Amino acid sequence: MEPERGFRFAYDPPTIRFGQGCTSDLRSELHILGYDQALVVTGETTGSTPEVMRPIRQGLDDRLAGVFTETTAKKRLQTAVRCADKLAETDADVLVAVGGGSSLDIARVASVVAARASSPETLGTQLAATGTLSVPDDITPVVAVPTTLAGAELSMLAGVSASPSSGLVSEPTGGGIGSQKLIAPLALYDPELLATTPVDILAGSVVNGFNKGIEALYASTRTPVTDGTASRGIKLLAASLPALHPDPSAEDVGRLARGVMLASYGTTRLSGTSFSVLHAIGHALRIHADVQLGVAHAAVTPDTLAWLFESVDGRRQLLGDALGVVAANDSDTELAAKIVTAIQTLFTDIELPDQLRVIDGVDRTSLDNVAATAANSFLGANDAPDQKRAPREARETAHAWSGTPHTPPGLSVSQADIRDVLQAAW
Repeated sequence: MEPERGFRFAYDPPTIRFGQGCTSDLRSELHILGYDQALVVTGETTGSTPEVMRPIRQGLDDRLAGVFTETTAKKRLQTAVRCADKLAETDADVLVAVGGGSSLDIARVASVVAARASSPETLGTQLAATGTLSVPDDITPVVAVPTTLAGAELSMLAGVSASPSSGLVSEPTGGGIGSQKLIAPLALYDPELLATTPVDILAGSVVNGFNKGIEALYASTRTPVTDGTASRGIKLLAASLPALHPDPSAEDVGRLARGVMLASYGTTRLSGTSFSVLHAIGHALRIHADVQLGVAHAAVTPDTLAWLFESVDGRRQLLGDALGVVAANDSDTELAAKIVTAIQTLFTDIELPDQLRVIDGVDRTSLDNVAATAANSFLGANDAPDQKRAPREARETAHAWSGTPHTPPGLSVSQADIRDVLQAAW
């Protein structure tokens, strides 16, 4: 039995509203929170999808001040600046981010940009120099209405990048902001909206959410609170993932949303995130190969966990219980193998890749750079000073992690270890 550990859990989560059709209550929820006028922030595709925007508009009713539909996966600073201009133009007192993590991140960065009252060039200079933007006290709150399943709506982090073509930076720049002030005051989960998202996007995003639960269990920042929510979230996801393919109902997607909500609860907070090896490798692959984060997670998770379990316990009993694979007479080795097999089966059953070689954009010659970024930029290994400096985009997560690895106690990680894991996943 694991010895008792002292802990401090400081987390100010959003008000969570869940249920089919609950978008219709947006106006009343904003009224309860004291907000009068909302600027909706979303991407072009979501913004032109009637099945999403009609209930949003109807739900906000006379509290809808305007719609900004320019967010993209690149999370550009220049996009956030335009969003901040739209915020000033509409005189809205709340942002409502509708869509995936990109829309939520742009809304959060726009709230910071609007409160900073600095020139775009000054913001670009700070981002290039430090990898972040300072967060003022008085920022416009951002309400989250997710249409994907990655769990970003419960986070206090946001990524941002800038390109030289914007005139704000001289070279491609990436960074991140993190503050408890960025946590949404309201996260509204409407399965009817979630079910409008293409299955392949939902599948990738739900693996990201699933892995937040896995790492919440074994991270050095774990607590009994996150043990409970993550375990329950993983159990719900393991039972519900098979229904995701090929044509899930709103009820099916709703069960997945509940699982992700619990798996992601408290994974970013003032005392640190619970992101660890899986997220480090996933983000490094996203940076070097432009792979959707959840797809990267699916391909590397089984081999990463197999390696991790060779070195440390990794809370395998707790994870095995959540997955429903524990038997009374299992040895540690047998339980580890069962966990790896169960997770690989869950991911392949929803037609996500189980090898890096089948993912478009992933080149075997890039694996050394992926390993260097994962180990040195995200996990603080710094064991290969001769390696090329990691790209600035790595700061998007590395800054938010504050340079502190949250790997399981006793786990030693080197660049060579990550390279071996990537080779096994190839």
